[in-house]
Amino acid sequence: MRPNETLLAVACLLGSCALSQVEEMRGHERLFLGSLGLSGRPRPTGNRRHVPSEIWRMFRRSENNQARESDPCTVSEYGVPGNIIRYVQDQGRLVSGWSSSCQACLEKQLYFNMSVLQPVELLSLAQLEITFHWKLLQGPRALSVSLYKVIRATLRGADPQAGRRLLLSQSLRLQTEPTSVAMDLTSLAESWRKPGRNYGLLLELLPLDGDPEELLPFHPGNSLPLEPAFTLPLVQASLVAVSLNPHQCRSRQRRSAIHLPVTPSNVCKARRLYIDFKDVGWQDWIIAPQGYMANYCHGECPFPLSESLNGTNHAILQTLVHSLDPDVTPQPCCVPVRLSPISMLYYDNNDNVVLRHYQDMVVDECGCR
Repeated sequence: MRPNETLLAVACLLGSCALSQVEEMRGHERLFLGSLGLSGRPRPTGNRRHVPSEIWRMFRRSENNQARESDPCTVSEYGVPGNIIRYVQDQGRLVSGWSSSCQACLEKQLYFNMSVLQPVELLSLAQLEITFHWKLLQGPRALSVSLYKVIRATLRGADPQAGRRLLLSQSLRLQTEPTSVAMDLTSLAESWRKPGRNYGLLLELLPLDGDPEELLPFHPGNSLPLEPAFTLPLVQASLVAVSLNPHQCRSRQRRSAIHLPVTPSNVCKARRLYIDFKDVGWQDWIIAPQGYMANYCHGECPFPLSESLNGTNHAILQTLVHSLDPDVTPQPCCVPVRLSPISMLYYDNNDNVVLRHYQDMVVDECGCR
């Protein structure tokens, strides 16, 4: 055994070969995730939000044949261009009640991190959705809801009203079912993508009836006293951001049900391959699907090429030359010639729920090239 071969053998015994293989697999993973528009493998925290029912409906719709024949670069539910839908979580905090600007109101900061969008993405829609949940049917029977855009940070002791602009003002009646308010904030959210421009929003709730002294003030740190019962609604906010990555958007070919033959054959054709995301360790961030039938191409391209092998003119001539001199000219390769997309629902690093459509994920047809 040569010295280099001896060193390699010793290194493998010490685990260096396995380490090199792991690094190579990680490199392939980064390359694949990059092709999906992800800078790295998402690692969501344990604080995962509930997947909204609306995004589940959009995911299921994208899985049926009718959606596969539609425009993949348009989100029909909102009527705007896009192939990425994010439910961006509110990262704001509760502001101490009974502030100097509002002695009998609740104030809550809303903050949405728009840096989750890649620079290449074109923002088509940013829709704010605020839902109010009443835990108890008591307290104020109606609330005045005011939403402000914060245009700059407010210094201690300064008038807070000077740093905000009113966006919405309306009243809500107490109901047993959750009440929602929606508002288009596309232009404002686009400005938030610039560094140092995102100061968030401020939500103000003011009771229109009832005794203000019976209301409980919020305390800093999102803590609430245990007694008496809380009478103002629980507020949940999210920003539905629809964006378009033009580099990952092409016309979608019609995809019918693919029934691949299971009979053994050496001729070029599509073979069955099911990818289970649990096998590659991605089950912690992919919500759905749990896996999909990806398929692959395998087989020979013999002379003469039949029409069923989808050979190009170049491939036909190459098989002819190969038949005359097989030692010099190889056979054409069996490769995918028709692929179709899938939709994936997953959590990103900020625990946002993302629905994204990815092209060229399923091999539908193979050919000789």
